[in-house]
Amino acid sequence: MKEVNNYLPTLRQKWSEVPAGGDKRITTETLLSLSDNDLLTFWNDVFRRDTEGEGFNIRGWYHCLYTDFLKEKSVLDVGSGLGISTIAFARAGAHVTFVDIHQTNLAVIERLCGILKISSVSFLYLDALQSLETLPYDFDVITAIGSMHHAPFEIIKAEAAELIKHLKINGRWLQFAYPKSRWQKEGSPQFEDWGNMTDGLGTPYAEWYDTPKLLSLLAPAQLDLVFYYEWHNQDFNWFDLVL
Repeated sequence: MKEVNNYLPTLRQKWSEVPAGGDKRITTETLLSLSDNDLLTFWNDVFRRDTEGEGFNIRGWYHCLYTDFLKEKSVLDVGSGLGISTIAFARAGAHVTFVDIHQTNLAVIERLCGILKISSVSFLYLDALQSLETLPYDFDVITAIGSMHHAPFEIIKAEAAELIKHLKINGRWLQFAYPKSRWQKEGSPQFEDWGNMTDGLGTPYAEWYDTPKLLSLLAPAQLDLVFYYEWHNQDFNWFDLVL
């Protein structure tokens, strides 16, 4: 736990930034200064860009695949950011607990859920890894959508070991990450350098994942692969695992 907690300040320097369309990013501190109407307009614009038209090939496809599946299920969302996917899942009936290392990220999501009148949500600020101990131990699904590949394997393994305690037997682990093929295509850089290439200046780290590596991350828990997919010119990969 100590290594994870010591690394959190490094992550916090970057990850109050959230997508603002294309390669642009904006801090959630800035978003909190917007009116409710402007905040919702911003979120809707980002959501549409990533799910409709050409954006369907970024997030829209897995929204179609999982929205109905997640209805009425309890979902633990790790590294929620702007909640582009998980707010949509909650709006469709999932019971989502948003977890993030930035209080302002959670404040933006909480405001959006209030504006959208989504009540089946809760929030946890990850001040330290021990914060997870307050959560229930019977979530149906854990989601990590673009979050857990941004810290070194050894550190994320310690976090994953705590998270998996909160997933019920036959529960699902859904993860959005970056594939090895992308890393190789971009010159196999050091992970400390690759983050600047994938997510902009100031990104401290990015690491590729494939199925064996993710299963190793979650070990000694034994999960089985349900579905794996690489998409968007091999920029992203998706894992669906069952405990």
